[in-house]
Order: sequence, then C-alpha cells, then structure tokens
Amino acid sequence: MSMSDGRCLAAIGTFGAMSIKNLADKANLDKAQASRSAQSLVEQKLVVKTGSLADGRGVVLELTPAGQVHWRRAMDVINKRNQQIFGKLSPLEQLALGEILDRLIAAYET
Repeated sequence: MSMSDGRCLAAIGTFGAMSIKNLADKANLDKAQASRSAQSLVEQKLVVKTGSLADGRGVVLELTPAGQVHWRRAMDVINKRNQQIFGKLSPLEQLALGEILDRLIAAYET
C-alpha cells in the first residue's frame, strides 16, 4: 500500500465517511492525490464510494469491513511506533511538544 493510500485509509477510518475534498484535507494531500488514493482503495475493496445525497456530483467514501480490519491493524502499528518514539519523553515534554506542533500546524493552515 502506498503512503498516500495509507494516509487516506487512516483518515477515513479515524474521521468516518467523507468526501474527496474532506479526505484531502484530513490526509494532508492535494485533491488529485486524494482522488487517486481513494480510487486505489476502492479497487482494493477497502473503501466503498457512493453518491452524495448533499451534492449530486460528489461522492462519499466509507471503509468496507475489510477496510476496517486494515485500518485497525494500521492504527496498532502507528500507536506502537508513536509510543516507541514519544515514550522517551516525560508527560510534560509530550504536552509541550504537542502544543508546539499544534501551533506549527495552525500557522501552516493560515
């Protein structure tokens, strides 16, 4: 699975059903990358794509049961890796790092 596909799988699993635009935002990809990854996940039968009731031209992406299994496995790996990295910091240091990263992300988004 490509990095973009993995990011999209993680975003849909974490945030629930969403449009391509929302997927691009949540996965931090441009819309074309998100669209390609979404199609790849559909072809792998990890995501189902349905028409949007709110937008006749839009689609809604949602994990399939197989996608949910893959998402849970991926999240287990991510959580273990994060613990290996961030577990080296004290709780106070983790909090400070989180606040710094939040400020950097907010500055990037504006």
